[in-house]
Amino acid sequence: MMARKFLYIVAGLIMVAVLGLFALSIWSKELTRFAFVPSEDFVEQKPLDTNAYNDPKMWLSRPGMGVGDPARWQPALQATEGSIAQEVDDAPDFAVFFIHPTSYLEKSNWNAPLDDEKSQKFANLYARGMASPFNAASEIWAPKYRQATFGAFLTDAPEAQKAIDAAYADVKQAYEFFLASADKDAPIVLVGHSQGALHLLRLLREEVSGSEAESRIAAIYAVGWPISVEHDLPALGFPACATPGQSGCILTWSSFAEPADPSALMETYAASTGFDGKPRGDSMILCTNPLTGTVNGKAAADRNLGTLVPEADYSTGELIPGSVPARCDERGLLLIGDPPEVGNAVLPGNNYHVYDIPLFWKNVQQDVIARVKGWSAAS
Repeated sequence: MMARKFLYIVAGLIMVAVLGLFALSIWSKELTRFAFVPSEDFVEQKPLDTNAYNDPKMWLSRPGMGVGDPARWQPALQATEGSIAQEVDDAPDFAVFFIHPTSYLEKSNWNAPLDDEKSQKFANLYARGMASPFNAASEIWAPKYRQATFGAFLTDAPEAQKAIDAAYADVKQAYEFFLASADKDAPIVLVGHSQGALHLLRLLREEVSGSEAESRIAAIYAVGWPISVEHDLPALGFPACATPGQSGCILTWSSFAEPADPSALMETYAASTGFDGKPRGDSMILCTNPLTGTVNGKAAADRNLGTLVPEADYSTGELIPGSVPARCDERGLLLIGDPPEVGNAVLPGNNYHVYDIPLFWKNVQQDVIARVKGWSAAS
């Protein structure tokens, strides 16, 4: 299954980013699986109470949280010679639903307990770095969910798919609560990264496309997961974002510095099955250039309004303008030039997966505002 194999590729990234463990190159596949794949039988999760997401404690971010809301964080912009302060453009009201990536690495459970302090701490950091570019929204909703453990993506055992399905069930329930609770007149922006993007793509296929909410979708950011233009995109019910300010469309990219070695990713992708049931093969991967807001294309570093460079503990950071370029290559990967110094969570092959959104923090902030305005103008 592509979901399992693709997250195996980011194994070293999560190990370094979250726990500072050994680099992936030190570990064999067998050792990695031994270290992270649960040996216990899968225990069927009890469904959450029907009103579970009515509890504010079930959310990393939601309206009314105040100063403790990680998604409302606004990093400072580094002043450079000749630079002009960049204000956040005014935006119409809009609501964001954000699904965080994997933050649970333990092998004692196939799904993360909601009271696991370590995984919740890192999920909060993910929301701080990846949901915060959407902080011009009038509402941001980021649910906690019983995510599949990292090891579930390293095995073809049936327990792994059960864990992924169980995680999705929580996400679906949170999405339903979001729809029932958010401003009914506001456009919607859906965001997910890595495991979060995997659940978001399923949510699009099963819940969003063809629903009453479909017309309210201003933009979809399914970042850090390869989407085949031929075999996946038609099944999602939404087109790719071809132009800046276009609404009701999908944006996605997977970032590699140069020289890039995406061979492991490409081999796994080629052997995987698309949403249409056919092999993805060497089909083009959908690539949005976050510096231009278009499919494919190239942009120099001076188009980058601000890369989020974190402190060592990832608790805070600063926006550095003009430091990272971007170009979509012939495969659909996003190449970002020389390796930028943004932290130690870089996967072998110069894979900047965990930085997919922070690399373009300020551009994403401006991009979503433009797409919400485009939706409002067309409504």
